[in-house]
Amino acid sequence: MTTMTSGTVATSRGEARRVRRRRLGPLGVLSHMALLVWTVLVVVPILWTFLASVKSEDEIFGDAWSLPATLHWDNFARAWEQAHIGQYTLNSVIVVSFGTIGTMLLGSMAAYVLARYPFRGNRAFYLLFVSGLAFPVYLALTPLFFVVQNMGNVPVLGPFIGLNTHAGLVLVYIAYSMPFTVFFLAAFFRTLPTAVGEAAMVDGASHTRVFFQIMLPMARPGIVSVTIFNVLGQWNQYQLPLVLLQERDKWVLTQGIADISTAAGYDQDWSALFAALTLAILPMLVVYTIFQRQIQAGLTAGALK
Repeated sequence: MTTMTSGTVATSRGEARRVRRRRLGPLGVLSHMALLVWTVLVVVPILWTFLASVKSEDEIFGDAWSLPATLHWDNFARAWEQAHIGQYTLNSVIVVSFGTIGTMLLGSMAAYVLARYPFRGNRAFYLLFVSGLAFPVYLALTPLFFVVQNMGNVPVLGPFIGLNTHAGLVLVYIAYSMPFTVFFLAAFFRTLPTAVGEAAMVDGASHTRVFFQIMLPMARPGIVSVTIFNVLGQWNQYQLPLVLLQERDKWVLTQGIADISTAAGYDQDWSALFAALTLAILPMLVVYTIFQRQIQAGLTAGALK
């Protein structure tokens, strides 16, 4: 009986594999091969960076894929203390935290209004937001520099939102992230049922209460997905802080790593550079790993409802 059962299970599995192959077809096979190549191109450099972060410089420039004879944890100490990666990481956490909170608060409210409230000019406002996705930020760097510089002349608030301020960079991050946030969440809010919100308004709930207590919790999968994408985008941003933050003590993590890379060309401290890269990669890798299911749910929920 056991033999027959095992044989039946094996046959079923083999049949299931053949069915999947038939369903894939040539295009499916090519897509899977492309995904495999893409995975290798992404994973291999990350693994090599992690490996190089605990090697000596002689081992890095020797056999690239050999395991280190000794784990050089002092590379992380030099990156954290001498290259001030600790301070730059703290700056990045502050800027990205406030930037993401501001983006999600303003973006979700704008997306909800554009998705659920018909009014004259609704479509024009939506297209204006979406058009920001097609506008390269590099084209706006020069005028953006002067705009933020002039913001420093605003009475009272000027010294806190001008050049070389984290608040000024946060405002730019919010504006930079709004187009994608509005585009994604507006489509998501359109898929949510209206009956619950209408029932709450009949019971006397205000528009604000309906949004924050009913619609926003219902849109949680989409909110989580967009939040993670915004965190990743703002954490990895380099060009904007390079233009707007010139004082070294205000730098964010990407600027600090670039500075190590420049210095490494002369001081040859490549071990500290790879340690700093590892410190920059690990937090985002952990965040994405933890919220992977929520991201997938958010991307598919709108299509399934």
